[in-house]
Amino acid sequence: MTIFNFTDDQALGTVSSVDTATVIVEVDDSEQLKRLQVNRLAVLQSSKPGQHLIGLISKVTRKRLVPRHDDSDEDEPSEQNLCKVALIGSLLDADGLKRNVFRRTLESVPEIDANCFSLEGEDLTAFMRVISHAEGEGNSLVLGKYTLDEHAVAFLNGNKFFQRHAFIGGSTGAGKSWTTAKIIEQVAGLKSANSIIFDLHGEYSPLTGDGIEHFKVAGPGDVDAGNTIADGSIYLPYWLLSYEALVSLFVDRSDQNAPNQAMIIAREINAAKTKYLQDGGHQDVLDNFTIDSPVPFNLALLLDRLNDINTERVPGATANKDKAGEFNSKLSRMISRLENKISDRRLGFLFQGGDDALQFDYLNRLADSLLGSSDENGTGGVKIIDFSEVPSDVLPLIVSLVARLSFSIQQWTPLDKRHPIALMCDEAHLYIPSRNLADSADEISIKIFERIAKEGRKYGLSLVVISQRPSEVNKTILSQCSNFVAMRLTNSDDQAVIKKLLPDSLGSFSDILPTLDTGEALVVGDASLLPSRIRIDEPVNKPNSGTIEFWQEWQSEVDPTRLSTAVDNWRKQKIG
Repeated sequence: MTIFNFTDDQALGTVSSVDTATVIVEVDDSEQLKRLQVNRLAVLQSSKPGQHLIGLISKVTRKRLVPRHDDSDEDEPSEQNLCKVALIGSLLDADGLKRNVFRRTLESVPEIDANCFSLEGEDLTAFMRVISHAEGEGNSLVLGKYTLDEHAVAFLNGNKFFQRHAFIGGSTGAGKSWTTAKIIEQVAGLKSANSIIFDLHGEYSPLTGDGIEHFKVAGPGDVDAGNTIADGSIYLPYWLLSYEALVSLFVDRSDQNAPNQAMIIAREINAAKTKYLQDGGHQDVLDNFTIDSPVPFNLALLLDRLNDINTERVPGATANKDKAGEFNSKLSRMISRLENKISDRRLGFLFQGGDDALQFDYLNRLADSLLGSSDENGTGGVKIIDFSEVPSDVLPLIVSLVARLSFSIQQWTPLDKRHPIALMCDEAHLYIPSRNLADSADEISIKIFERIAKEGRKYGLSLVVISQRPSEVNKTILSQCSNFVAMRLTNSDDQAVIKKLLPDSLGSFSDILPTLDTGEALVVGDASLLPSRIRIDEPVNKPNSGTIEFWQEWQSEVDPTRLSTAVDNWRKQKIG
């Protein structure tokens, strides 16, 4: 059954001019002209049977005609109403066994006097459902309704949205968190949902319900209370870090002895992991492991060994005399740095997980919690991880550690057992910045996320990058995103990033970016074959976006204990 069944009396007007991919439509009824709006979709009759041409209205004009003074006809029109339409694709009633197939090609052009119809209401909903390959009611990715037609539901292709990576961006207060929450609650409703949200400021804590589970990277208060995974506290022990990450954490690159220290660290960590495996009788792992293998090792024993090397004395050239060893005193700064890290209560999630974090099966339990789907763990397939108490200087390292854990698990899962996972990266510019803005601490994080962006799809790992500054997000990662949900962007550099994504015929569509209302978005990409202006529906539970009503708050009473409480919390490193 075809989705378009227009009749001649529904026509807005007729084609008066055709120029390659641009059509001029003459509208006789001035009332019909009022229905035409720029960026609204239009349908034109094709010269081929069984086809309709889809276009985007780019200009609407009313032209006053100069009357002739001689032999003038009173019935001659005094004005000409014109509508300019940019053709963007064809809808075929049938293509083989398939019905209602949209192609972003023009297999024909309309004839002169062909009818033009407005695409709105149920027709628009049906058309967008076709081009997004949306599934039945209640099982599609729906962001909201089209701005220019509040009765038309905006369907997206959920497969392509996550398969091909996505970006959600907009200036502060434009509605990024609202949009993200809307997507999260739909993902959570799926039977075998599997997604991780990197929540840097705890703003998604209000999102609750079936399919959603909350975790928090353990802060000082969680360490003191002895909270575990069962309590929602996540420890990411140091032995999960790659060798490169451990070196960046322990070794000061500016130290003249840094190369020696990195070499010693590699040797001693390898030895410590070997001892752990030997003591535990894990010969099968011992036969094949590398320094990057996620094998626990005792950091206290490693520190003792480093101190021995740093103070080592060896026999001298003469009898009864010894001399400083090859690395004597060359590890002092690294040992001091390591001791400071271990004793830093803010890094308790790395170094103070206790005996539990040294268990061989800890990684299995961590993977079950963070990477299990809804039907596997019986709780939430959407895992919201709160990173708010992670120090900013190690934040890129820790966020990328979870990403690396996800990638490695997917990579080493047999193909027939692999289950897709989506990583939703809120405030992405903080840990995957553009290379010209990155420092040495960001390099490890950038490498991991770039690899996921390039190779993740083949392993069933998807990225949804969320940021208020698309121009500051890593360009390699953005180039791998095939779907963009762009909300209001007032910065010209950020607008330019989105404009580059649109084909030349639709370039002007991005001009609306600075004028979008709060909660409005321009959706572009594989999940929606046509650029669409959408008003995002309200999520069931709204995130804590941090928007404070200044003027209103300045007129209300203030808690007199707020400052002393803040200072006390700061000292205790926890919000009581």
